[in-house]
This record gives sequence, C-alpha cells and structure tokens, in this order.
Amino acid sequence: MKVAINALQSATGASGTGAQGAAMSLSPTLRQRWRGSRNLLPALLFLGLFFFAPLVGLLLRGVLEPVPGLGNYEQLFANSAYARVLFNTFSVAGLVTLISVLLGFPLAWAITLVPRGWGRWLLNIVLLSMWTSLLARTYSWLVLLQASGVINKALMAVGIIDAPLEMVHNLTGVVIGMSYIMIPFIVLPLQATMQAIDPMVLQAGSICGASPWTNFFKVFLPLCRSGLFSGALMVFVMSLGYYVTPALLGGAQNMMLPEFIVQQVQSFLNWGLASAAAALLIVITLVLFYFYLKLQPESPVGNAR
Repeated sequence: MKVAINALQSATGASGTGAQGAAMSLSPTLRQRWRGSRNLLPALLFLGLFFFAPLVGLLLRGVLEPVPGLGNYEQLFANSAYARVLFNTFSVAGLVTLISVLLGFPLAWAITLVPRGWGRWLLNIVLLSMWTSLLARTYSWLVLLQASGVINKALMAVGIIDAPLEMVHNLTGVVIGMSYIMIPFIVLPLQATMQAIDPMVLQAGSICGASPWTNFFKVFLPLCRSGLFSGALMVFVMSLGYYVTPALLGGAQNMMLPEFIVQQVQSFLNWGLASAAAALLIVITLVLFYFYLKLQPESPVGNAR
C-alpha cells in the first residue's frame, strides 16, 4: 500500500513538474510574441489616425446630424427618390458584373489557351487599357456613343438603324462604359486561376468519358471558382462606389449612390444624409466580403469539412 502511495505521489510530482516545465517553456514564446507585437504600433497608429478615426467620424455624422438618431437612414429607405438611387446603384452594379463575367471569362480563357507569345500580347493589351486614364477612357466612350458618334454613324451607314440611338446620359451608356473599365479586374484573377489548372485534370476527365460540355461544367468551371468569385466580387464592389463614369455617361434619372453623396455634400451641404449613404456602402462591402470568405473553402471563415 505504501509502495502504491509513493508511486502515485512521484507520478503526480512528475506530472506537476512536467506541467510547470511546459508552462515555463511556453512563457518565453508568449513573451516573444508580445515583444514582437510592439513593432506593429506604428502601423496601428497610422491606421487609427488616417483610416479608423475618419471612418468613426463618418459613422457618427450619419447618426448625429442634423439631429441625433437614425433619421438619415430611415430617410434613405423611406423616400422614394432615395430608394430609386439605391435601386439604380445595385442594378447597375449587377449588370456590370454580369457583363464583365460574360466577356471576361472567354477573354481570360483565350489568353490561357493561345501560345505564350500571343497570350502575353493579349494580357499586355488588357493591362494597357487598365493603366490608361479613367477620365480619358470615359470621354472616349462619350465621343463614341453620342448621337453623332462613330458607332451611330456606322450603324446608320450599314442600314441597321434609321435614326441615331440614345446611348449616352442613360443607363445604356453607364453600363457600357463601366463594363469596359471593369473587364480587366475580372480577367486578371481568372487568368491566374486558369493558368494554374493542370491540363492533365481535363485530360483525365475526357479519358473517363466526359463530353466537352460535361468536362467544362463539372471539372473546369469548379476549378475556376476562386478566381471567378474574387473577380466578380471586386467588380461588384467597385461598381457600387464608382463616380466618374456614371457622372459623365449617365443622367439624372439613373443617379447612383456616389453621385448622390457628392450632390448632398456639394449642393445641399447635407452631411448627415451623405454620411449615412457612405456608411451604407461600407456596410454592404463588408457583408459581401464576409460572404465571399464563407464561400471560399480554403478560407478560415468558411465552414469546416
């Protein structure tokens, strides 16, 4: 009996010593981590002063001006004119995203499939269009789409139309101009994703009896999902906050939220309503980004399998 008690005490003491040793071995690691975190202080101060402080001020203005409360947000959704602005913003962003995906996907696929030299040239053309001045590209579309522009003249010369089409200062011009600007932002992530796909995977699908369409929808398209989601999310979020192109190619009937914010600040000095609209854009962006992380299987926020 005494022998058993002594053995138990020695085992307990050994486990306690082991736990203390483990704690002592972990303590320096924790200290090192906290010591290393001091290097983040300049970055945290920079973000706090130039990002979080203005953001907090913006959010506070939306609930404090002109009177404290949620009246600005209620006005955004209750007023039919403001609700129309929100509808225009989401409808234009959705159309631009859809058109950018439909045009950008085959373009990225072509860049991936053609020989390396031709693919590099096509990619350089896409990059060159993205690096060109946004204002210059928007004015170019204004010249091309106007009633006396090249597109209307060409269509009338061929005999497709008898009178010029109204393609500026309306929804058509905004969607065309923004889709052209957004296509590179979906081509680049898609092309990188397609380039990383092993051709042997598609060949294995064909060997197993899959038809070309089945191979595309069941093998190739799921492998492009990460690039497709990231590119579509980028295009949609950027379209929500675009100002220059809708202001030049759109009209008063198709006003979007960025134009509405500028109008409220510059024309009416209504900082409270403008801040509420800007805060709404920020919240929408964060919600979309969260759902994107949830849909990504490799994301730490996604569902564990």
